[in-house]
Amino acid sequence: VIDQRAGMRFGSRHCFKGVLAAELAALLAWSALHASERVGALIVRDDGHRELRPRNSRRAVLGMLSALCEAPADSAGGGLSFDEILRTTRRLARTGSSVFVLSDCSDATSAAAREQLFQLARHTEITLLQCSDPLETVLPPAGVYAVTDGNARCELDTGSAALRARHARAVAEHEEALAALCLQLAIPRIPCSTGQAPLTVLSHYFASAR
Repeated sequence: VIDQRAGMRFGSRHCFKGVLAAELAALLAWSALHASERVGALIVRDDGHRELRPRNSRRAVLGMLSALCEAPADSAGGGLSFDEILRTTRRLARTGSSVFVLSDCSDATSAAAREQLFQLARHTEITLLQCSDPLETVLPPAGVYAVTDGNARCELDTGSAALRARHARAVAEHEEALAALCLQLAIPRIPCSTGQAPLTVLSHYFASAR
């Protein structure tokens, strides 16, 4: 499952979160193919999603990469929510499948998403790769910054102590809720940052797992 919704088109280091997710997906796909596993994908964007049925072939991996390279539509949102993504994944994934979810998980702790994760975890082996950017965790130094989503434009005053406190609290609460959810459902969670090399992240995690 590769999340390419609008929220993933953000990054302050080497790449956008969506690019990080695509690079991680490519590494996982080639690794699975090398192990003679079938590779499929659910690529989710704001204007819809694309389902690629699992196949054990080089063409399947190349098809996934080609789909990921397609330019995203100019959309302000309105695509699938995280729980809807998981519901679609449940329909596609066979019992016993290994499912890798690559997303920033910004809406993964809602009640609906929790239920879908629970149901999916009953029949598949899920690994959650949480893509993030350092700027999301800690606001930039105090100052007034211009912020845009490509259409609208506004100013962000990070000198506000109240704003910084609210942001830090929101980040901490979300992380705690997501960590507790993954622990409850025994779902491995791999933190992945745009400031890290994707291969290093996966190598470190799977070496530790072994």
